[in-house]
Amino acid sequence: MAPQRLTEYERQRLENIRRNEEMMAALKVHSKANELSAAAKRQRVVTKSYKVSPEKKPKTQTPIVIRRSLRTRGMPPDFSDANGPKDDIVEPPLSKTPKSPSRSKPSPRVLGPLSMRDVYSGAASDQTLIETIMGVSKKSQLNSNDLQLNGLMEEFDGKYEVKGEGNGIVVGSIDLRSLTLEPENIARVMPGKILNMRFFPSNNVNMIVAGNKFGNVAFWDVNAGKKGGDGIYLYHPHTGPISGISIQPFSLSKIFTCCYDGFIRLMDAEKEVFDLVYSSDETIYSLCQRPNDMKCLYFGEGHGGLNIWDERAGKSSTSWMLHESRINSIDFNSENPNIMATSSSDGTACIWDLRSIDTDKPKTLKMVSHKRAVHSAYFSPSGSCLATTSFDNTVGILGGVNFEDVSMIEHNNQTGRWISSFRGIWGWDDSHVFIGNMKRGVDVLSTVRRTTIMTLQSEHISAIPCRFDAHPYKVGMLAGATSGGQVYMWTSC
Repeated sequence: MAPQRLTEYERQRLENIRRNEEMMAALKVHSKANELSAAAKRQRVVTKSYKVSPEKKPKTQTPIVIRRSLRTRGMPPDFSDANGPKDDIVEPPLSKTPKSPSRSKPSPRVLGPLSMRDVYSGAASDQTLIETIMGVSKKSQLNSNDLQLNGLMEEFDGKYEVKGEGNGIVVGSIDLRSLTLEPENIARVMPGKILNMRFFPSNNVNMIVAGNKFGNVAFWDVNAGKKGGDGIYLYHPHTGPISGISIQPFSLSKIFTCCYDGFIRLMDAEKEVFDLVYSSDETIYSLCQRPNDMKCLYFGEGHGGLNIWDERAGKSSTSWMLHESRINSIDFNSENPNIMATSSSDGTACIWDLRSIDTDKPKTLKMVSHKRAVHSAYFSPSGSCLATTSFDNTVGILGGVNFEDVSMIEHNNQTGRWISSFRGIWGWDDSHVFIGNMKRGVDVLSTVRRTTIMTLQSEHISAIPCRFDAHPYKVGMLAGATSGGQVYMWTSC
């Protein structure tokens, strides 16, 4: 067979290939490429050797993207998209059971009621909590006369006075040195910094309600936790720090919470809803109710304002400018509910008579000044004393006729930025104030000796307790909360 003759184009092409090969050989391109390839392989081997081989996980099927034109699928062109027709079809991996569509939860900023189920964040059902609250509420639906007849109010009538002239740490039959912290009485109820905490005011349950900086409200049923479960129920009804929690002893199924987001919500366990009571563009810093009035809310709003909201009328009945800066706490005198105490970041704590506050120029019954912000001002159980806690490293004690006797107890209140400010609270009589310290303990201040007389300490305390509450009906039961979401509960032996 005669050899095939090459065309002029093919001869030129072969000549170009030969010339390029000679040029690459002269530049040693092939040898350099081989060296780079070998170096890259060595680098990959070295990198792999430093990896810790984790336990192999089963491969998950990833969506397969199949690009098909509308024409091949027998569909007309779609000109609704300015960028042209959409030709990508995402086919999900095969599964035995189809996924149900996820239900989006409403935002806590909704101007209306929120279902407890929608804002519940727990793994188990909260039906047990609702049943517990309703059961306790039915047992506690007594008026104040019934409470006195049952002895619940009489137990504070002189029974728990300081006895003896020794160390002054015995409250009635309770020695404060007997307060212990057991491991089963410790729980991390929520993430983040706890700003508010309250005991359920009931003899029938040991339950604590707490609010954190993320807008969560947690319930810890201590007895339920001891029966096998953790007894913790977490809700998210707000979008910012919880600044107040109020529970009336005659209506335990209704719990008020307020937040920096300007909302006040009412958790109604009977209706299973967080209802919206009040909304404002201003920040709400504190919340309280008078002992004899379940329908009015007193709350600190904005820079120094105090607002009274009448739940029955659904509107604000009165508002005053009482301070030059935010109101951090509000409290009422147990003996005379017309007497109210407020603390403020303007460096003052004031006592007011609600019957004689002038709208234009409110006048105080008593004002005590600190050098820095005052974070709390609480009346003693009898109402005859007032304790203030300030960032100027003092705890003020006001007593005597018209609270004229004022003394300052030195105490380190420099908690810094990451720990909730200390707020000294009264125990079960007028003789002791409990407050956290920076060494992971609880200082007990004597109002008689005007000094710290002891510190509650335990090897089980892993963080600084900063916010406290004493059980109103169970002497020797004290709860403290930390900025890490933990709650400690001390009990008497």
